[in-house]
Amino acid sequence: MSVVVVAHIRPLPEHLDAVREAFVEILPAVHAEPGCELYALHEADGVLVMIEKWASQEALTTHMTAPALAGLGPKLAGKVGGAPEVQVLTPVPAGSKGAL
Repeated sequence: MSVVVVAHIRPLPEHLDAVREAFVEILPAVHAEPGCELYALHEADGVLVMIEKWASQEALTTHMTAPALAGLGPKLAGKVGGAPEVQVLTPVPAGSKGAL
């Protein structure tokens, strides 16, 4: 079963562009990771929101230590207001379009 993740990243206002660019830079590498079905960056009111879909929990676990994500930490140091808020979601299918 696929795993859906939503992560909220809160850049410090003066670093919004740099943090956004750091995520944009890793998108191709993450998209190439085994089991990545969706890794999409969104933005609202100065908050970056990553919506992810992984083929399995194992794929998500591997992603958490993959080079692209590991290399992101130093680029974000001092530029975000804390750790990302991460939610791993359980689908509640309803109707013909009720699940990612």
